[in-house]
Amino acid sequence: MLADTKKILELAPKINPMKNLVLLLLLPQLIYAQNYDSYFTGNVTDIQTQPNGGVCLMGGATEDDNAMIWFLEQANGGDILVLRASGADGYNAYFYTDLGVTVNSVESIVFNDATASEEAYIQQKIQQAEAIWFAGGDQWNYVSYWRNTAIDSLINLAISERNIVIGGTSAGMAILGAVYFTAENGTVTSATALNNPYATTATIDSAHFLDIPYMNQVITDTHYDNPDRRGRHFVFLGRMLEDYGMQPYGIACEEYVAVCVDTSGIAHVYGGYPTYDEQAYFIRPNCDHADTPTSPEVCSPGMPFTWSANQNALAVYKINGTSTGANYFDLNTWQTGSGGEWYYWYAESGTLGTTLVPGYECILSTEELSTKPAGISVYPNPTHEFIYIDLTRQIDTTHISIYDVAGNLILSDIASPIIFSVDLSGFADGVYLMKVQNETFNEVLNVIKR
Repeated sequence: MLADTKKILELAPKINPMKNLVLLLLLPQLIYAQNYDSYFTGNVTDIQTQPNGGVCLMGGATEDDNAMIWFLEQANGGDILVLRASGADGYNAYFYTDLGVTVNSVESIVFNDATASEEAYIQQKIQQAEAIWFAGGDQWNYVSYWRNTAIDSLINLAISERNIVIGGTSAGMAILGAVYFTAENGTVTSATALNNPYATTATIDSAHFLDIPYMNQVITDTHYDNPDRRGRHFVFLGRMLEDYGMQPYGIACEEYVAVCVDTSGIAHVYGGYPTYDEQAYFIRPNCDHADTPTSPEVCSPGMPFTWSANQNALAVYKINGTSTGANYFDLNTWQTGSGGEWYYWYAESGTLGTTLVPGYECILSTEELSTKPAGISVYPNPTHEFIYIDLTRQIDTTHISIYDVAGNLILSDIASPIIFSVDLSGFADGVYLMKVQNETFNEVLNVIKR
């Protein structure tokens, strides 16, 4: 029960009996009007531990216990915060006692409306958490309640400065990529998206939200087996390239599967295989044209989607999830993994096609690497706020300069071989010139702010 309700109950004896009766009759309405509800289990005294970081993505049905044990262990005995916009305390006992991992506390906070994002109590709890879990529900509530508020800012600070572990299931997993399906107008089926990639329900966005390590060029999807969401996810990936100029990557989980990514970028896949056929999917441009991915041949409103590239537009590594999470995929390179098989995915006239590719290796040879241009990736472009420069394939420190169309220098910075971000939110809408230069690479790119 919240502090406001407690105050009401404390004052009740001081009010005359008749007013007491009125107060008690109104109490349910007063409780209902609160903008958040909190359910707390464990030690009320906050402790500070050193969490081990990482991210856990769960496919949307009953949680995989082994993956959730991994998630709790990454908190290193600290405080677990569950954020949600529906439901109640379903995670409290599960996280606090059922899995056998010692944690200091578990608190579930349910946002009843967007104004809860302004609550100092919730903001403090984010600052004290060693782990944050996003429950399922409606991801548009999460986006509309939290984006561009203190909530997403504090979560991002907790990740970058305190190395907290983050995770989510269903809608909670859907918001963990740099591009995300917002569900602003409700859900969208694969059939609808494939036949009209810009259907009113096919709402994706790249506006800055959550900064999750190794998720900076990724769009996720869940419930991959029930219903089949491969087609709509494929369209989302095509629109990442078409709309935002981003080299698209995807991570998807079937309902009972979890992908847990450690701080070294290795994604371990948990599930019930071989008892159950449960997989995760890691989707990327075909390695044969990864540096310059082919664009969708047809990606227009009201027209069936086509992205074929000779029926090998995307390369997909499909991995069985096991109880130990031994099967993995390397998100540093998006080229290698264990326990899976490679497929080609393509779409022709609104129909998704897949082909198993036995013996396929998504690896560039040493000779190919030495002759390929270094390359960088800049996304999203156009952008509303942040522009990201992927320098992970560089070996040298890189100088980045941004000029307006008149040639005036407006930003100059030095970046190491990382994903480097530039905040353009304070810049006027228009076209800017970005110069990216190091020992082996020199290129000027147009960046559009709108």
